[in-house]
Amino acid sequence: MEDMKEFLATFILALFVYLFLTLASGGSIIEGSILWSLEEIVFGISIALIVAAVTSHILCRSKNFRMLSPLRWLIMLVYAIPLFIEMVKANFDMAYRVITGRIEPAIVKITPDLKTDLGITILANSITLTPGTLTVEVDDEKSELYIHWIKMRDDPDEIISGRFVRWIRRFAE
Repeated sequence: MEDMKEFLATFILALFVYLFLTLASGGSIIEGSILWSLEEIVFGISIALIVAAVTSHILCRSKNFRMLSPLRWLIMLVYAIPLFIEMVKANFDMAYRVITGRIEPAIVKITPDLKTDLGITILANSITLTPGTLTVEVDDEKSELYIHWIKMRDDPDEIISGRFVRWIRRFAE
């Protein structure tokens, strides 16, 4: 029963992603028709079945289906707003640092207190997407991240926690 639940969850996710990526392939958005052709739907189901058969044991490794909650997906979409804001701020900061030459690079260690692999992975990717920072290493055992910063700040743990961890904890933990 658990294997079927894993397969079904992976299938639905793969089909949703495929249909989202091919959203306008069947009609014109201008004309108000955003439908998929029958061939597109059949192909999407076929691809989703293959993806589910091959990866369901990887995607649902923890046997915890909390990420199937639509509320968590909504919070994850809302998380894109503060992430985008921080990316814009970091772009301006990087432009200032490049023009003025005020660069003090350092590698810092932060302990974000996230318990899941998903949370740590999303945090590491969010940090790397933000200009001026790069996640260099992740210590799985201690849940620590080593980050290269172009300009060392006062308290890296507080800055990262204030920006990303609170949001990530809402949907990934």
